[in-house]
Amino acid sequence: MKAVGYIRVSTEEQAREGISLDMQRVKIHTYVELEELEFVDIIEDAGISGYSIKGRPGVQRVLQLIRGRKIDALVIFKLDRLARNTVESSAIATLCQENEISLHSITEKLDTKSAVGKFSFTIMAGLAEMERALIGERIKAVMDLKKERGEVRGHPPFGMKVVDGKLTPDPEEQAVIERILALHAQRLTIYQIVDVLKREGRINRKGRPLAKTQVRSIIQQRKVS
Repeated sequence: MKAVGYIRVSTEEQAREGISLDMQRVKIHTYVELEELEFVDIIEDAGISGYSIKGRPGVQRVLQLIRGRKIDALVIFKLDRLARNTVESSAIATLCQENEISLHSITEKLDTKSAVGKFSFTIMAGLAEMERALIGERIKAVMDLKKERGEVRGHPPFGMKVVDGKLTPDPEEQAVIERILALHAQRLTIYQIVDVLKREGRINRKGRPLAKTQVRSIIQQRKVS
């Protein structure tokens, strides 16, 4: 049976959970050898979120192999590497079934060739989606609490900084904003303003010259206010 492995990791996951591409690759190689499958390839999506399969070229390539019946088995390290919502997980499992391809998940010990494996897959897909929803709820609860306390949520806007959990004007960045507005009042174009700021050595929060989009945003925000 010809087997293809699929691995995925987002930058955040690798930093938070230690789920690396190399680790998944080793696990899949070992599994394929133990199950006496014929290894074909490992397809990867590196640094890509798992919320939807639409923006993942690796998964799309896997789906093409399935539809073309180029393989007999698809091996993944864990169910949430493939998809994180039940609809897409079930759709992939159904596609595998229609094309007589078995889906193997190493962590959950699933093989959709069997009736028990198909049932277990549906249950585990639902649990993976529920876990993601719970994480989202916890994050929302933290953000709501910060809002109630008047604390800053996310990164402060340019011109402001956080002091003791409160937004406070940043003198240096405020000076840059005032300079931008003064140049704009002189009817300079965005491109001309950017050039003047660069010559004056004015920089953004990352220590780089201010971009046209940032200058335009500052001007538009002041017009709205």
